[in-house]
Amino acid sequence: MKWFAGALVLLLVSLVFNLGLLAYAMYVLLAVMMVSRWISRTWCDSLAAKRECNTLTAEVGQTIAVAVNVRNNGRLPIAWVLMEDLLPRSALLFNPPSLGVKGSRLQLASLKRGAGHGMLYQLVCNRRGYYQIGPLVLETGDVFGLHRRYRVATDPHYLLVYPKVVPLQGYDVSSRRPIGEVRMAHRLYEDPTRIAGVRQYQPGDPLNRVNWRATARTGILHSKVYEPSSVAGATIVLDFHQASYPAKDEPYRSDLAVTAAVSIANAVYLMNQQIGLVSNGRDAADRIRREGPQLDYRTRRAARAAAAMLESSDRLAPVVVQTRRGPEQFMRIREALARVELTDGFDLPALLSETQSRLPRDATVIVILSAVTDQAAIALGNLRRQGYAVTAILNFHGDYEYSVAAGKLLAEGIESRHLNDEQSIVTICQRQLLHS
Repeated sequence: MKWFAGALVLLLVSLVFNLGLLAYAMYVLLAVMMVSRWISRTWCDSLAAKRECNTLTAEVGQTIAVAVNVRNNGRLPIAWVLMEDLLPRSALLFNPPSLGVKGSRLQLASLKRGAGHGMLYQLVCNRRGYYQIGPLVLETGDVFGLHRRYRVATDPHYLLVYPKVVPLQGYDVSSRRPIGEVRMAHRLYEDPTRIAGVRQYQPGDPLNRVNWRATARTGILHSKVYEPSSVAGATIVLDFHQASYPAKDEPYRSDLAVTAAVSIANAVYLMNQQIGLVSNGRDAADRIRREGPQLDYRTRRAARAAAAMLESSDRLAPVVVQTRRGPEQFMRIREALARVELTDGFDLPALLSETQSRLPRDATVIVILSAVTDQAAIALGNLRRQGYAVTAILNFHGDYEYSVAAGKLLAEGIESRHLNDEQSIVTICQRQLLHS
């Protein structure tokens, strides 16, 4: 618009002062600008694009192929078009990046009438997560560089990279289970399959409790005494509050916590025990679904910023996978852990207060922490005093930090295990086996 305004002012001055050559030049400039604007708009509207991915779910270490095809459906040849397939900034940080790129996501091409141009690159999945691929941003303009047009040409695809599952070794799954049955300290429920002894009949005992053999032998009614119910399976509580994970340790510590959680869930699932998940992290899929990209075509910078996957959300909603058995239960937990992200919403005490009603008493509560505050230790201690079987896995690199955090939990009667690195996930289960 500034060029048009300047040309019109000069044209008016040339007409007032009868400057014929200047007026002719302004007529030519205005004509070139209008033709250039029309050409730019026509070229931009003539472009069509399509993206294909060979898969949208992957394992850590897997390579994904992405093919993008841009086609000129207009009647005029296009002198130049700049194509860029966007990736979120968070996926390209760190070394190695969460998504490594082989090939070029940014290419320049000229398209004849009805012709197309293909762009092929590969993504190496180095880290679990939920990643947005695209959209494709196209830029074109006239040959004089007077006008440029920008367009977001394709809808984004979303790639789910599952967290790594570490096989837990060092114990016999079919016999002694490190995270299996734990006898309840309080006789809240009784297990009718386990007879602890007999006692004399008391008024109110149901007939199915009467021990007829002891009654016939003694001539006095006797009733069976059952052992208290045992805790079977586990509910994993993953603390994913942003304040618990210092930036200097990211993304290693958060990924290690997720790897430990999914590995324990897999082990419990293989034992045919109930398993569940509770976390104060945010679900990336839920965030995108509620606050999806708003597309802006005015400038290239605005198009890139608006088309990128949003990286913030103020919605407070814990991630909960109900504790139960089933063949699909582990995949639900694994998908939830693949999408979970750090957030500054609920801290651990608020999470336990919000979700305690969803924690079954017949399952061990396994809490994975990367920071233990006094409030968190008290909240876990209150959970134990209310009859829950609670164990903690502390995600600390140094022994001193672990000992300080473990001391706070031990004061509340909660034992803890040290999660130092990926190999220590196996060591945790071995120590738990020896303890059991």
